[in-house]
Amino acid sequence: MKRLLTLLIVLALLSFAAFKGATWWLADQRLAEARLALDDYGVLERGTIGSGIDGRLLLTNARWQDFRLTQPLESGRVEFDARSPLALLTVLADPDNLPPAWLLRAEGLGLVLDATMLRNWVTAEGTNVEGDPALLVLPCAPDPRQQLGSGDLMRMGITGLAGELLLEQTNDGVHAELNTAGTGSLELDWPGARVDLVTPEDTLASSDAPMAVTLRDGGLMRRIAAYCSREAGLDTMEWARRATGALEQGLNARGLAASEQLLALYRQWLLEGGVLNLAIEPSEHWLGIPVRNPGAEGQEADWQVAYNGAGVPDVYLEALPPEPELEDEASASSPGPRENPSVEGWYAEPLATAGSWVGRRVRVTLSNDNVVEGRLVSVSERELEVARVVAGGEVAYPMLLSAVSGFEVWRRGRSE
Repeated sequence: MKRLLTLLIVLALLSFAAFKGATWWLADQRLAEARLALDDYGVLERGTIGSGIDGRLLLTNARWQDFRLTQPLESGRVEFDARSPLALLTVLADPDNLPPAWLLRAEGLGLVLDATMLRNWVTAEGTNVEGDPALLVLPCAPDPRQQLGSGDLMRMGITGLAGELLLEQTNDGVHAELNTAGTGSLELDWPGARVDLVTPEDTLASSDAPMAVTLRDGGLMRRIAAYCSREAGLDTMEWARRATGALEQGLNARGLAASEQLLALYRQWLLEGGVLNLAIEPSEHWLGIPVRNPGAEGQEADWQVAYNGAGVPDVYLEALPPEPELEDEASASSPGPRENPSVEGWYAEPLATAGSWVGRRVRVTLSNDNVVEGRLVSVSERELEVARVVAGGEVAYPMLLSAVSGFEVWRRGRSE
């Protein structure tokens, strides 16, 4: 009996050591693969690997350094709970074979802010990669193109972001929470959804049910409205109108118009913050926000939105009628004014040819109707520089190409 008991203890210790060793080795292999996959975007440091016999994998003091940031995202403790040791070993051996239920919790998340660590919340040129005006524009200076950035957050007293993340997969769907200290929280419930670690894009198509999202600002929007309106030299209501107008312009550029209730809700959120409850569909265009066509029968229902616990009716988007192309047709059918080779003057040139006019006198019109005239110094894929004479010397002004609406060169006219 004593020998049997000794044998069982030895087997238990060997099994425990084998589980610990296998878990550590498999986790190290999977994290090495993750580092290689993310190599183009940043550096992942896994920290210390630990495990629990109940099916938990622990990472302590891990960090992620994004190449676009000057400060890393650090985590004190990341825990993956597979609910059983066998399920943990299975998913580490084959990440595509996730158990039916699991939990991921990250504690001690922290990102120290730097005045120049982040790009503005919307790009400085006010457009997206397709050239459309940005939708969410929060101006924080007299120049409306200067948007809220990390330096503004620091001047507001927010020197870092800290919080906790929870992601839970159950048989019924996905539940996630992101709670931060002083900057709000985000909570979502998605019935029927399944997380796919190998092909994350498949997660969006895993459920047809809408995702219930709860957004709490924790008082952040009031602080932003007060700070940005002061920096822009406006009262808070006028600042909110300007930001709401930018949303309208961005939607109009995409052939859409927001309902009055949607604009009012957005303006109220900018001024007061609060609790927003939204029903979104991640796989749908515009996240499932209904887009109505004027005059069509059987219009889509309103977007399911609640603000501070009260439902908000008449929230939707509306498709704008296409603009007639009469001007383009007229310009195509009739030639432009002839140039006189003996006369110097301002002649419009395609922006794509700006590189061939370096050193010449140019006049640049920006999308905000400002005009800059001077000597063209350089042209890159992203911007051009125009030098102007100031107090006896030259000062170069860099301008983003996407913000240029007109480009003219002082030259003699071309002969036909």
